[in-house]
Amino acid sequence: MEFSHKSVLLKETIEGLNIRPDGIYVDCTTGGGGHSFEIAKRLKNGRLICFDQDREAITAAKERLKDFSPDFVNRNYSELKNSLSELEIFSVDGIMMDLGVSSYQLDNRQRGFSYHDDAPLDMRMSGEGESARDVVNEYEPKELIRVLQLYGEEKFAPSIVKGIVKAREQVPIETTSQLAEIIKSNVPAKVRKEKNPCRKTFQAIRIEVNRELEVLEIGLKDGFDLLNKGGRMAVITFHSLEDRIVKNAFREYCTGCICPPDFPVCVCGRKPRGELVNKKPITASEEELAENPRSRSAKLRIIEKL
Repeated sequence: MEFSHKSVLLKETIEGLNIRPDGIYVDCTTGGGGHSFEIAKRLKNGRLICFDQDREAITAAKERLKDFSPDFVNRNYSELKNSLSELEIFSVDGIMMDLGVSSYQLDNRQRGFSYHDDAPLDMRMSGEGESARDVVNEYEPKELIRVLQLYGEEKFAPSIVKGIVKAREQVPIETTSQLAEIIKSNVPAKVRKEKNPCRKTFQAIRIEVNRELEVLEIGLKDGFDLLNKGGRMAVITFHSLEDRIVKNAFREYCTGCICPPDFPVCVCGRKPRGELVNKKPITASEEELAENPRSRSAKLRIIEKL
């Protein structure tokens, strides 16, 4: 299956990065290379570093970017600082992250991300380590409930987990369709009629398997530290948990004095480290929504280092 992914908010992201031809740029989530291709086109004496933990994504990006000469790093972007230092890069002019799951990963049944197809219960972006099968079959009930409530904001988590535990006592849960049927059988009929009740549970397990929120916090901190003055970071999120982390991190970087309001003068000495390029997140245009429905939940936030 060909690695294809329609890049979301492509024009807005590239414009927001304010690319310098001689700058150093990092794509933390290269995927099929859509954003990287547009960055590479704008570089002359600059440098592009493409990260992705998915080996298939790196292979596809190498083909797409064969007319350019970026550096490819087959690692998770939580290893950003160490990986760049190995390349003797200690500061950069721009960083971008396109979070979530690629169209290829969703549409490739064997990856086990989708609840629409019957496939092995996997969900590993890197193809290594703990899988969704391990989470579903081995986590204690209390821990499973925590995962579903925290990462999926699933209010029916206790009843869904009760169904999972009952099922796995009979036979291991091996496939996405098995899990989907358990979820559907353990939520109210009204919920099943209104929408597919599997989305939140599948999202929660995927986030747990790939440590997505933990990785994001590390990547934001290390990425912002690496930016040169005037450098920019652009981050595309697809659900409220990711967006909240990005929003709060950017707010902290943009916060100056934290002295109590009744202090006559500042004694903390704290100054803003960044400035928002857009006060509100950028969302997909009507034209993009018509071409790519998966862009509906996308939000782009951009910050510039002072």
